[in-house]
Amino acid sequence: MEPSPVFSDARTPAQAGLVGLQARVPGIDLDIRYAGTDNFTGGRVEGYRAARCYLLAPVADALREVELELRARGQRLRVFDCYRPVRAVAHFMRWVGEGEDAAIRRAYHPDLDRPALRGRYIAPLSGHSRGATVDLTLLDCAGGACRPLDMGTPFDFFDPLANTDSPDITPVQRGNRQQLREAMERHGFHNYPMEWWHYTFRPEPSPDLYHDVPVE
Repeated sequence: MEPSPVFSDARTPAQAGLVGLQARVPGIDLDIRYAGTDNFTGGRVEGYRAARCYLLAPVADALREVELELRARGQRLRVFDCYRPVRAVAHFMRWVGEGEDAAIRRAYHPDLDRPALRGRYIAPLSGHSRGATVDLTLLDCAGGACRPLDMGTPFDFFDPLANTDSPDITPVQRGNRQQLREAMERHGFHNYPMEWWHYTFRPEPSPDLYHDVPVE
């Protein structure tokens, strides 16, 4: 039986045990999508007041080790999301119940109606709210300027093509996903098989505790 979730009464990141990733990893590439409009909702998501990444301290330290290993071989991480407030997840659930947007559907869920995303891709609770999960991709910086590696789909693409081991991607795309997975696994992160970008640090420091501190 799954343990019942516990909702924290923390009011600040420090009270929740969350630390800023940039303080742990100076120069980390952050592309926090829910703090802007380049995401599946088409707007800034509730709870994201700044484009910052917070994680529990042991998770941030582990991600630092991934980044340092990658930098040594001419690669880097680009982070799309980290800790996610409970209120942001509630925003997603409201969005599922709203009317379709043709441009958003083409970009993020071309083969599914919005209501079909509920439960399959969007749920009332997210592990991100526990502070041990990150969404990210891999950058190639060997030539100087960094560029994202081809992973076969964009971030937050709600489709089986985004499954980490999808049989329908090219060998190059599969190899790029595997590089990311191997680097993350070496430092304690485990992939969610439905999403090539989604990793959780294990064992989770507080696996049942959900936070609603705004990202600011």
